[in-house]
Amino acid sequence: MILIDMHVHSRFSDGRYTPQQLAAAAKKRGLALLALTDHDTTSGLPVFMEACEREGVRGLCGIELSAAAPYTLHILGYRITPGAGNLEKRLEDIRRKRSERNARIFEKLNKLGIPVRIEEAEALTNGEVLARPHIAQLLVDKGYAFSIGDAFIKYLDRGAKAYVSRERIEPEECIALIREAGGVAVLAHPAQCRLDDAGLEELVARLKSYGLWGIEAVYGANSPETTFRHLALAQRFGLYATAGSDFHGTGDHSADIGMAVSEDFLPWARLGVR
Repeated sequence: MILIDMHVHSRFSDGRYTPQQLAAAAKKRGLALLALTDHDTTSGLPVFMEACEREGVRGLCGIELSAAAPYTLHILGYRITPGAGNLEKRLEDIRRKRSERNARIFEKLNKLGIPVRIEEAEALTNGEVLARPHIAQLLVDKGYAFSIGDAFIKYLDRGAKAYVSRERIEPEECIALIREAGGVAVLAHPAQCRLDDAGLEELVARLKSYGLWGIEAVYGANSPETTFRHLALAQRFGLYATAGSDFHGTGDHSADIGMAVSEDFLPWARLGVR
């Protein structure tokens, strides 16, 4: 068995640690592969790959895109080229609209009698992308929530008092952008779609018709039964299985990185890593 992790986040999106710290943690844990998959940004990938090379860790460029659907639908991209034209233009548009969304969230919070400012949340990001976890942390720091989870339930989750929806990319465009950037597309954490077996099969069939390459079958929050079902689903549709923890940095930042898989789990050549 080996340890790999194809789903971790850094401060460049909503993770707690820098790409350099993630690479160091991967070395400490003895990972055979680490992929940085920040939400809707490739900004951390150059320093991440440099850190992986310095630490002697096999690194892989990745991203996680939020796709438009009436349920949670995230598409991971691997082996992408940072700076690829169409992808970067679309990501820039997403970031602009996220900034507009953040401003509307603060407007709602203020109308609820919570006198917090967007600048206070930005101070928690270390200059990186402002995301809802940063706003949640600010609400905790100011005493308006007991925990980040409580802040989401009260204010930031879908249907909560200060929730603001944001524009998402259609699934076929997500996959097309990843492929145009030289990458392969993978359905992230299928269980989070909250579909029954028939619905999930229908989704996978549709995504495969767009060019889906794999399914994140081995996932940090999965039960053994869920992992088995998703491995079988990948095999049924002729897709590759991947493994990731979806690490954001709660607890000790090295303890939770890494998923145990067999040495022949991944098609290394297809991923362009050695």
